[in-house]
Amino acid sequence: MSDLYTEIIVKRKKTAKDTILKALLIAVTVLAVLAALFTTLGIFAFIAAVVLVIVDFIFIPTFDVEFEYLYVNGELDIDKIMSKQKRKRVYSADVKNLEIMAPTKSHALDAYNRRQDLKTLDFSSRDEQNQSYTMIIKGEKGLERVLFEPNEVILKDMKRMAPREVSLY
Repeated sequence: MSDLYTEIIVKRKKTAKDTILKALLIAVTVLAVLAALFTTLGIFAFIAAVVLVIVDFIFIPTFDVEFEYLYVNGELDIDKIMSKQKRKRVYSADVKNLEIMAPTKSHALDAYNRRQDLKTLDFSSRDEQNQSYTMIIKGEKGLERVLFEPNEVILKDMKRMAPREVSLY
């Protein structure tokens, strides 16, 4: 028996909101540093500048996000990579727990799209030009809605393993 192994990297599209927040964080930090150096606010401006520099180091990497999908024999693991440096496993699933999977805009998902109790996890690029799929899957705390962008290899194997649950149209 041969093992199926594939991995994909999907880069999340930066939005205007992300760019504005990043620029705002940097601008406020620069102003706090200048205030600490050139005003009589002294220690208060210095403390504010140090706090803002720490906040920048924590939040600025979160604006550059990639997801790595690792698919091995019916098991999907998704890692979040921030600024090409920090990696964290954010999701794991098994095709055996799949309720339904279809393209995100498919009518096959209409019954689930109306439900408010589903936890939504978005691991897609948020780019309209890329085809995203939605999985409704049994998670640890009930059903979860998972958005991601699989390639043809993953789609074909998921269809092979769960033919009734996977819709490619």
